[in-house]
Amino acid sequence: MVGRILKRSFDIVASATALALLSPLIGLISLLIRVTSPGPIFFRQERIGMHRKPFRMVKFRSMVVDADKLGPLVTARRDSRITMIGGILRRTKLDELPELWNVLTGDLSLVGPRPEVKKYVELYPPAWMRVFDVRPGITDFATLHFRDEESVLEKAKDREEAYVKIVMPIKIRLALWYIDHQSFVLDLRILVDTVLSITIGRFFPERFETSIASRAAEKVERLQ
Repeated sequence: MVGRILKRSFDIVASATALALLSPLIGLISLLIRVTSPGPIFFRQERIGMHRKPFRMVKFRSMVVDADKLGPLVTARRDSRITMIGGILRRTKLDELPELWNVLTGDLSLVGPRPEVKKYVELYPPAWMRVFDVRPGITDFATLHFRDEESVLEKAKDREEAYVKIVMPIKIRLALWYIDHQSFVLDLRILVDTVLSITIGRFFPERFETSIASRAAEKVERLQ
């Protein structure tokens, strides 16, 4: 109980502080999206959260309007639906900044299993259902291991098949390990590693190369 209170308190303070400090950047990104691509600034999508409760997760829009109706729910790096600004936002993970609002409102935590859409949740076997015992998060071990997931899926003939059969099971196993070992110290470690991966990792990708993501990419290619 104390751990949950500490985690939630940290989420509230950290997300509110980050939103305040990053408000100029958020404003700039909003302006760039508005002037370079027709459509709304934000993209909202229903995800399944703690106790399988649906919620609307918000991101900066990085794809054309109604992109989910023009192709699969998973994307690859050279997906034609990605806008010019959207490509930059996705590579730098800046498209996820608005998720801090979801943290503030309690739908997300800073650290926790990444929430999925209902379509993929319906494929979960019973053993995976423990992921809904905790609040989902912006980042976790799977986020670090698949920090360039779009490149992993790029060579797949059927991206959804590759995601469901290869990437998603690895993500869930990592999520379940996190649930069994979660602590405030572990959360801080994941947060620090996440910041390093999207900053220093941009310039020294080999430093943050992960064997799990590499093996997944090899398996994807074998699905051809």
